[in-house]
Amino acid sequence: MAEVNPRRVELYVRNFERALEEYTAEEPFARFLTRFFKENKQMGSSDRRMTSRLCYNFFRLGQAIPTAEPMQRLIVAEFLCESSSPIVSLYEPEWQTVSGESLETKITFLQGLGIEVSQTIFPYTENLSATIEPTYFSLSHLIQPDLFIRAKKAEVEQVERALLKHKISFLREGDTGFRLANGSRLQDVRGIKGRYEVQDLSSQETINAFQIAGKESWWDACAASGGKSLMLLDMYPQLDLLVSDIRLSILRNLNERFEEAGVKTMAYRQKIIDLTGDVSAILGSEQFDGILLDAPCSGSGTWGRTPEMIQQFSVGKIKHFADLQKKIARNVVPYLKRNGTLIYITCSVFSDENEAVVAYLEKTFGLVVEESRTINGYTKRADSMFVARLRKIN
Repeated sequence: MAEVNPRRVELYVRNFERALEEYTAEEPFARFLTRFFKENKQMGSSDRRMTSRLCYNFFRLGQAIPTAEPMQRLIVAEFLCESSSPIVSLYEPEWQTVSGESLETKITFLQGLGIEVSQTIFPYTENLSATIEPTYFSLSHLIQPDLFIRAKKAEVEQVERALLKHKISFLREGDTGFRLANGSRLQDVRGIKGRYEVQDLSSQETINAFQIAGKESWWDACAASGGKSLMLLDMYPQLDLLVSDIRLSILRNLNERFEEAGVKTMAYRQKIIDLTGDVSAILGSEQFDGILLDAPCSGSGTWGRTPEMIQQFSVGKIKHFADLQKKIARNVVPYLKRNGTLIYITCSVFSDENEAVVAYLEKTFGLVVEESRTINGYTKRADSMFVARLRKIN
């Protein structure tokens, strides 16, 4: 590592402390950071990059060593998250001997100093779905997930050629997926706009739960920005699709995304629907061959991308989301045809939002579970999700 400039490192620390002090947790940290940089135009690009890095690494430590001073927690975070750090070099130079070693080696090194992190980064392990390994999952938050895109089925070769031409490194994932480094400048790649969607690997894998034949009618009940609907229409273009969400602004964003992807408005219908109440006045007697319920949830499977959430979350919120998911399901399932399919998805790792809700659907509506599993993206530098396919038999 190059010689450390103490004054420069101290400037990095001051910028980190200012950002952390001004952040009030009322919005995603990424949105706050964009505004913070706009308000501090004196910060150069290297200062911005280092401030972002230090803050995110600090958040990646989750709730480990909570009684330590912020500066000490930052040093530990930099040590664990980076193979080389000016912060570690200046304040804990003896740690440099193991800075480039594996994460396991560094954790053992810290344990020798009386610093325990592996069991406390993610303090909600008792609430995890049974198929998630607690320690592995907890430590995965120290590593930033990769960037994933999904090319349209007919555009895979064009996207691949464009990435190669612009010397953007990638790994292929399945038939249509690509794994890229974070920070890959896809906006500079000519000719691929509208040919791909940014979509996490685990989200792409949910398509495997669908079994659609012919021109079926489907309802994406909580469509949000429409990522899964776009994937469905690409795989099953004959689909008769209704998309809905609670606010017009959400559907406007969806429309813009669909338009950019080349999806014509005649290819889908849309409705503003609040699924926490009776929806009969809007849907009337409609019945669907399939319903996609990508339910509002804690988002705990995605906190590798938004690590500030580990510190902001409280375990009581799990019940809030589980209750909300059941309420929405009660208003959705009646619109499923006999022998119809319900796809239930969350980006949560908590059993109360996943297996427990599926059990509720079985007991309350007599649905039969055909498939139910966690998608353990934490083993692949991706998000972790849950997906279940249930069938209405009466």
